Formats: sequence, structure tokens, C-alpha cells
Amino acid sequence: MWTRIYLLLGLVRLYFALSASYIHPDENFQGPEVVAGRIFSFPYHSTWEFSSNAPTRSAFPLLTVYGLPMILLRWLWTETGNEVVAPKIIYYALRIVMFILSFVLEDWAIYELVHSPRHRRIAVILVASSYVTWTYQTHTFSNAVETLAVLWSLVLIRRILDDKRRSSVFTAAILGFLVVFGVFNRITFPAFILYPGVLLVPHFIRKPFTLLSLVLSALLAFILALLTDHYFYTPSFSLISILTLPPTPLRSLLYNLSPTNLSHHGLHPPYTHLLLNLPLLLGPALPLLLNPPYSPHLLPPLLATLLLSLIPHQEARFLLPAIPLFLSGAHLPRSHRATRVFIIAWVAFNALLAALMGVFHQGGIVPMQLHLSALDPSPLTPPLAPDTTVLWWRTYSPPIWLLDGSALQTVDLMGIPFPQLLTAIANLTGSCGRESTTEPGVAAASTVQDILVVAPRSSRELDPYRQGEVPGWRWEELWTAWRHLNLDDMDWGEDGVAGTLGRVVGRRGLTVWRVGRVCNG
Repeated sequence: MWTRIYLLLGLVRLYFALSASYIHPDENFQGPEVVAGRIFSFPYHSTWEFSSNAPTRSAFPLLTVYGLPMILLRWLWTETGNEVVAPKIIYYALRIVMFILSFVLEDWAIYELVHSPRHRRIAVILVASSYVTWTYQTHTFSNAVETLAVLWSLVLIRRILDDKRRSSVFTAAILGFLVVFGVFNRITFPAFILYPGVLLVPHFIRKPFTLLSLVLSALLAFILALLTDHYFYTPSFSLISILTLPPTPLRSLLYNLSPTNLSHHGLHPPYTHLLLNLPLLLGPALPLLLNPPYSPHLLPPLLATLLLSLIPHQEARFLLPAIPLFLSGAHLPRSHRATRVFIIAWVAFNALLAALMGVFHQGGIVPMQLHLSALDPSPLTPPLAPDTTVLWWRTYSPPIWLLDGSALQTVDLMGIPFPQLLTAIANLTGSCGRESTTEPGVAAASTVQDILVVAPRSSRELDPYRQGEVPGWRWEELWTAWRHLNLDDMDWGEDGVAGTLGRVVGRRGLTVWRVGRVCNG
């Protein structure tokens, strides 16, 4: 029975891995956008982390996790006689890679970390049935990669400590490489392995060759990471620049230690992780952590959560590495009735959050970009210009590389006020005035042009325009991605709970309109 449940949950995980939800812009812009742009020469948007004079995002883990599959995919594609890999293929290939990494490495690590056979089955099923595993872990987040690095660092530490007779030189070498990889991936990585790492100190004293192997491997990995970052960011090789420029993790640390810098991303109270983010990620499993006997697996994630709570910028995904560790340390209630209640609550909680975060949350952005990349403007009446401007409003930033080199000009307006959106539309569509001409009998040319506007259907301000009630404007609906919810458009004060949910959920969808002026005479 356990095996059948586990395999069924694996299929559920695969379904959500292939669903085009968009949990956070970082899952695109902190990895696939830049790497795909560099490898396949797609147009792409480089965020401040990559484009500043002192970049804070290391290319070492990005090229390892995303770059190598892309290069392999490009090679396989050329072997079949095709020259260019479509962004759609790359996008879903990366999702499959993340699914495989989660299904194999994450579950395997939990299996090794939990010794009791009975509790091991429960831990694996809890992790495999969590919406966090289905959604966050199958998306291209650096936090998802960090989770795998943390879990396998703990596995390797456990193997070293359990081997009383040998020095575990090879295991220590792998651990040294993984620690450097984890630090270059995210600077929060050390917080999750701090306590288990301290447990290694007596072992290093007894068996110094273990420490020597770990240090040498870490040093080689550090040099490799530095060379990779230098190659990625600097066109010419220079030993002086390698030695003088601070490594990217140090630059990231210095950036995140500044409250001024963090204020641009949002500041949160110190209790946000404990009182908001952990309940959001664990749901009904959170009270299980209080059931004795207390597992030693709870100490590393608890310590990491407390350390990360000292940082004023706190997002739920920062705690991703802690979730499988917390779940592996949870104990089911002793009462059969309480266990049944928990199972019902657990299934309902994860089904609801998985549907929200894994299917509908900003779920129209990727399908919309893929649709626009294949849009042929010539059959439209009148035809659109190939370089037509596309305004995106009230959505997450769209991935530019998914346009597959299309000439469409993407403008991300984010959540600017509606009057500013109208101003942008008016400026781009031109006016209905006539240009002067010196030749009698020749009509003056119109200066108007059409644009495309992508916006959620839940935006009420657009209703008079798309329904044709505003004179002088034409809004033609071209296509809609229906599996899209815009949770940033909640207005509880004006609409109330029922009104807000009715508008955001009942009018879900992301639509692209062709917008132009109607000129008379």
C-alpha cells in the first residue's frame, strides 16, 4: 500500500511540475532567463543581480543545474536535424529536470536520514504529499536547489559520523564540494548545516585526513566557482581580476546586510517566518512537531529558521530547505481518530494550496508568452507591425526569453495606477490628427498605430474599454489564458471578502487585447 501511495504521489508531483504556474519572478530571472539567453542567444532581461558592476548571483550553480541540461538538450536537438530548440521545449525540460532531482535526490535523502523503518515511511509520504514538494521544489528556484544541497550535506555528514573505522575521505571530498556549491547558490545555506557541521569537529580531531580531504575538495570547488563566475561575467581572462574581485557570495552577503538594500525588496517583522511562513508551508503538520518524542531532525531547521528570522526580509520560500526536515521529524497523533482528522486536514490543505500555487497563481503568464511568440501578425486585419509594443499590466514580469526572438517589444508596467496605464496607451497609439501636405488632393496620413495590452480579466477598470463604451477606442480580445489568478489585485476594503473572491476567482484569466484608436473622418 505504501508503495502505491508513493507512486501515485509521484504522478501528482509530475503533474504540477508540468503546470505553468508562476510562483515568483525569481524562478525565472534568477536562473533560466539569463542562462537560456546566454546559451541559445535568446533576447533576455538581465536583472540587477547580474548586470551591476559587482554581480551578486553566482553563475556556478546556475550553469551546473540549468546550463548543463540546456547544452545537452541543444546537442540532442542538433542530432535530430533541428537547428534551434524552441523555448517551450527548454522550459518544460527544466521542469522535468527539477522533478527528477526532487523525486530522486530529495526522497532518497529523507530515506537515508530517517532510521526507523516505520517512521521512515511516514516521513517519505509526508514529504511526497506536501504541496511545497509538488510546486516550489519542481520550479526553478535557487531555494529548491538549496534544499537538495542541504539534505545531501546532512546525509554525507551522517555517513561520516556513522563510519567509526575509516576516515571517509571520499565522502568528505563530496561534502566539501557540496558545501561550496551550496554557499555559491545561496548565502543562507550555512544556516541549515551549522549544527550538523559542529558535530563533525570531534570526528575531525580523531581523523584529520577527513578534514584534509574536505578542505582540499572545497578549495578546488571554490577555485572552479571563481573561474566560472569570471568566465560568465568578464569577457577577457585576467588573473588579477580573479584575485582582486570579491567572490559573488561575499558580495551577496554585503548587499543583504544593508537594511537600505533590503528595503527595496520589502521589510518584515522578525516573527514573520515563525508565525506566518511556517504555518503557510506546513499547515496541519505544524502541531505535529510538538508531539513527543522529539526528533533530532528538528534542531537544524529550527536553528536555521531562527537565524533567518534575524534578517528583515523574509519570504516563505527562504524556508524551503527546512520543510522536508521538519516533516521528517513530525510524529503522527497517537489517537486513531486524531490521525484521521489530521489526514483529512492534510489532504485538503495541500490540495487547495497546490491548486492555487501550482496551477492558477499567475498561471497565464507563461502560456501567454508562448502564444505571443507564435503570433503571426499578418493575418490580422489590419496587420500588426512585427515590432508591436506589448504592455503587461498587473502581472509578474514576463519571461522575455520565451518569446523565441520575436520582434514584439515587451514593456512591463507592473502594477502602475490605471490612469498611468491609459497615459502609456495614449502615448503609444498616437493621435488621430492629420499631417500637413503640400500636394492638393492627397489625404494626410494618420499617425495612429495599434498595440497589445496584456492584463488580468479581473481588472474592473478595463470593463468600459473592452466593452466598447469609451468613444474613440477599440479593444479587440485576441486570446485568453484562463488558468490565471492575480492575487495582487485583492481589494478587501472596497469589495469585501465575497466581492473580492467573486471578482478575482470568478473573473480569472489573463487576456491580450489589441488596442487602437478609432479615428472618424
